Amino acid sequence: MKRLRTNTKWDGIVEVVDRNRYLIPRRYKQGMSVDAMIYSSPELIEQAARDLSMDQVANVATLPGVVGRAMAMPDMHQGYGFPIGGVAAMRPDGGVVSPGGVGFDINCGVRLMASPFRHDEIEGRMDELVDELFRAVPTGAGKGGRIKLSDREMEAVLTTGSRWALKQGMARPEDLDCTEDNGMLPGARPECVSERARRRGASQLGTLGSGNHFLEVDVVDRIFDRDLAEKFGLFEDQICFMVHCGSRGLGHQVCTDFVADMKSVMKRHAINLPDRELACCPIESPEGKSYLGAMAAAANFAFANRQCISHWIRQVMGKMFGKNTEIKLVYDVAHNMAKFESHFVDGREELLLVHRKGATRAFPAGRPELPKKFRDTGHPVIIPGDMGRASYVLIGTDRALEETFGSVCHGAGRLMSRTQARQGRNSKDVIEKLRARGVIARASSREGLTEEVPEAYKSIDDVIAAVTDAGLARSVARLRPVGVVKG
Repeated sequence: MKRLRTNTKWDGIVEVVDRNRYLIPRRYKQGMSVDAMIYSSPELIEQAARDLSMDQVANVATLPGVVGRAMAMPDMHQGYGFPIGGVAAMRPDGGVVSPGGVGFDINCGVRLMASPFRHDEIEGRMDELVDELFRAVPTGAGKGGRIKLSDREMEAVLTTGSRWALKQGMARPEDLDCTEDNGMLPGARPECVSERARRRGASQLGTLGSGNHFLEVDVVDRIFDRDLAEKFGLFEDQICFMVHCGSRGLGHQVCTDFVADMKSVMKRHAINLPDRELACCPIESPEGKSYLGAMAAAANFAFANRQCISHWIRQVMGKMFGKNTEIKLVYDVAHNMAKFESHFVDGREELLLVHRKGATRAFPAGRPELPKKFRDTGHPVIIPGDMGRASYVLIGTDRALEETFGSVCHGAGRLMSRTQARQGRNSKDVIEKLRARGVIARASSREGLTEEVPEAYKSIDDVIAAVTDAGLARSVARLRPVGVVKG
């Protein structure tokens, strides 16, 4: 077995299975009940070896009830408890649920919308388009928006997700058909969402937020699979819109509340772990059921949030290019979630709770969870990069189902912390450099641009190459940004 060569402690520990698979054996750390597998490449694994993310995936392998392997995707980097890019499945009987395996931004996800226009048809109005989108979609940390939810409306959003937006005239029936879980995660328990979380979310529906969240105008610059691209409604040089955001302050508060609560629950159940950030509780415990119900409610808030933003995008395009301009939803996919799914483990089908934290579900054709439209193809897997380079649409494979519970990466993954990215940069220079690349940028804060410079991220092309070379997905299309709105 080959050994890793990164000039770090991992060189004597990690076994190189092949160019895209790196194994941390369970003997590495006391308490690991399964191995940890990292999907990466020689270039990317060297970057991961220099933060705490590899230790974090090893720690995940100590969680009670974990099955198969603890895993991390090629965009992995250090997170809270789980690494970002982490995947783990638990048996309901004896297994645990960990908020750190979902993340603070519950159902952070991305949706892709397709226009009928080619780039050259609207290129001359791109500044105007980005300005109009910036005015229409509220952005920024803690910022409220155009929707103020009453207590009754909040209850409906938490329970029904995108269906609430449909009733308000802010969605179309076909939008729900092109959204993971049809835009409504079952099992939501709004009563488990604290009053503080509700207050934080009451004015934030239909808002983008800050950090790595964005609204992009993209151009399809390469098609890899023409048949699939056509089925997804994509063609070369097409103008598309990409939205990346989640459950805003409401989801963050849900995670905060339950992480605090689970510390005492762990003592009661005698759960001892190597990292306190892996706070967890038995899935079948009252606290576990309450967290999953609150998480589902926050996920529904996030589905409705992205749907409302889509409505603002359609309004802008109708205003600029005519009210009959057709903007179709390609797909909306989540990458911070824990879900009950059936998978094969050691040749036997089992119901498992699959945690994906900064990892995207990538189900191929035939899975019962797929919307009818994608039953014969598999659903589009949307992987955003950074605001200066590219994003991808992929399709999952049977091999992903066999190895990763049908999971792939969720983005490029950070190389620099936000503090490192800000150092020596100002927003004016960032805007000018982006324009030189053909990208028009608007942001509500200086940090919204300086923290998110392209150099702060790994190469999305390298990350995608790692998952496709590993056989977990195939590329369908590549998009490049031409306009970006940030918080």
